[in-house]
Amino acid sequence: MDSKKFNDLTQEERLVIINKQTEPPFSGEYDSFFEPGTYVCRRCNSPLYKSDSKFHSGCGWPSFDHEIKDAVKKIPDPDGKRVEIICNNCGGHLGHFFTGENFTEKNTRHCVNSISLKFVPKT
Repeated sequence: MDSKKFNDLTQEERLVIINKQTEPPFSGEYDSFFEPGTYVCRRCNSPLYKSDSKFHSGCGWPSFDHEIKDAVKKIPDPDGKRVEIICNNCGGHLGHFFTGENFTEKNTRHCVNSISLKFVPKT
């Protein structure tokens, strides 16, 4: 695992990735970014999402309708109202998972904090 140590993360990255906070909507670098490539975990560099699964939902955060196989773990929030998504490799907080919104044929949305991701362009 090519993992960043806790201290290698910026304060803002720690707040989201470790402390499970949320970046403000429409503030992340990948919200309106649609280039071909792969999105990897900012903490451990594990591939999480391919650009062909990304879509514009208008919610203010990057949205994907599916993850790379076995890359993301879904965990119900303690209050039962939402489902958290974390990196299956390092446990870093990514965002939340939603169904039933009819944005895509898959009818699923991974709502991901840009700060939890790094983009690797397709070569």
